[in-house]
Order: sequence, then C-alpha cells, then structure tokens
Amino acid sequence: MWRKVLISRLKKDDGGSLVELALTLPLLLLLLFGAVDFGRAYYLAMEIAGAAHAGAEYGAQNPTDTAGMQAAAKADAPDVPSLTVTTPTYGCECSDGSYFSASCTTTPTCTTNVVYRVTVSVSATYKPIIPWPRIPSSMTLSNSATMRSGGS
Repeated sequence: MWRKVLISRLKKDDGGSLVELALTLPLLLLLLFGAVDFGRAYYLAMEIAGAAHAGAEYGAQNPTDTAGMQAAAKADAPDVPSLTVTTPTYGCECSDGSYFSASCTTTPTCTTNVVYRVTVSVSATYKPIIPWPRIPSSMTLSNSATMRSGGS
C-alpha cells in the first residue's frame, strides 16, 4: 500500500512550472536588461551623430560662426546631459579637394571654386544601468560631421 502512495506522489507534477520559472527567469531578466542597455547606448550614439550633423549644417551656412555651430549642436540634443561640443573648425579648400587651408588664413589658389569646409565634433559619456562583466563602467561616445558650402 505504501508503494502505491509513493508512486502516486512521484507521478504528480505540482510545482513543476514554478521550478521552470525559477530557472528561466534570471536568464530572461538578463536578456531584458541587456537589450535595454544596448538600446540606450544606440539611442545616445544616434543623438550624438544628429547633434554633430546639425552643428555642421549650421556651419555650412555660417562658416565663421563657431559659437553658433556649438549652440546648434547642443540644441539638437537637449536631452543628453553630458554632451560636449569641441570648438568647431572651418577652413577653405578647392572644390575638387586638392588643397585645404585651415581658418582661411591663406586663400587657396585653385583652378576651380574655393569653398568652406566646417567640422563639428561631439561627444558624450554613456553609463550602463548594470555593471556588465568586461564592459567599462562608463564610455565616451563621439562623432564628427564635416560639410562643405559655397565660399568665395
């Protein structure tokens, strides 16, 4: 009789789902937090790229206004608290790209038109939500954009 009771208890699977959940839940949470962290880093990288492009676009219209380029880059990414815009650079170059002069101190002599070239560099610090093994506790993400516009 005791054998029948023991066999019937061993055949029951009460609580099996709870054990399966307990085993798989940590893995699912790890995947979820990994996806969230990766998504945040990707979003920040896209914000930085957009800010650099906005600054360069402003600079293509106003090539000597470096303060305006910085302001345009910062205005494009207002929700990035650690955004840093280095001093943008501008210069003159031949439209065929054969000669470049930084800050247009000397105007290049070209057989083609002389154009302005502006470069805006932007960076920000990314900190993951969870300290992942072999991944630094903070990373600097950076991007730069260069544009040319009609010059003299």
